[in-house]
Amino acid sequence: MVITLLAVTTLTFFLMRAIPGDPLSSLARVLPEQIRANYYAKYGLDQPLFTQYLMYMKSLLRGDLGESLVNPGRSVTATILETSPISAQVGGIALLVGLVIGIALGVIAALYKNRWPDVLVMFVAIIGVTVPVFVLASLMQYYFSVRLRWLPTSGWGEAKHMIIPVIVLSFGTIATYARYIKSSMLEVLSQDYILTAEAKGLSTGQVIRRHVLRNSLLPAITILAGRIVGIFTGAFVIERMFSIPGIGFYYVSSINNKDYSMIMGTTVFYAALFVIMQLIVDIVYTVVDPRIRLQNKD
Repeated sequence: MVITLLAVTTLTFFLMRAIPGDPLSSLARVLPEQIRANYYAKYGLDQPLFTQYLMYMKSLLRGDLGESLVNPGRSVTATILETSPISAQVGGIALLVGLVIGIALGVIAALYKNRWPDVLVMFVAIIGVTVPVFVLASLMQYYFSVRLRWLPTSGWGEAKHMIIPVIVLSFGTIATYARYIKSSMLEVLSQDYILTAEAKGLSTGQVIRRHVLRNSLLPAITILAGRIVGIFTGAFVIERMFSIPGIGFYYVSSINNKDYSMIMGTTVFYAALFVIMQLIVDIVYTVVDPRIRLQNKD
């Protein structure tokens, strides 16, 4: 985890600095020479690149993500703490909806293989995987907001503002888990212990709940870490389109403004969240599948 975070931070720092210009370039042209020099000295932009890197890593080890270069006085840590709960609220609901519906559709598709429910579920899954989120969001905005006037086109503060974003964000999760669960269930259903369970007189529902579904969830859990991180990273476009003041909204703005501190802070946040989620998923493996255990080797 530490090595991954170090690699992501280092690569992001140097790749970001490789882009021509800096956060103060447009402002510096209209400033007197001395004031411009003071700006560059304050943020360390007058130092050699490697020195800037060492300065940033030293601050990072102290837990200091710095302040925005474009909005002086605005703490990067404070921005993350203020905006990430908003992204988590929208993305978390979307993830929960996607998991429940996706798993249910995957079970239906597996139980009705090669029949019309299976065809319908796979059609929905293909649409969910192939249609970009901004296209789906635009269509829903036009139909439900412009044509029918049922929902607002954008904004934040009321439950109705989350309906379209949640539907759009959950569609990809529904499609992904429907396909994964179907494939995994079909593999489990072909195992000998399923035939043994049926021979013992267990009903179809009991076999599905006790044996098939639980063993089918393990491959699906593998992609759960990425989906959880996607709560924050996957909503970039949606937060911009619907004017949701989440962390993705500010992340895109910081990239457009070349706000080095904000870009680095949010990238470190995303990377840390991802590696932590991967660790949690590894631990959950041992809960879902008793055959997996952590043990020391002699």
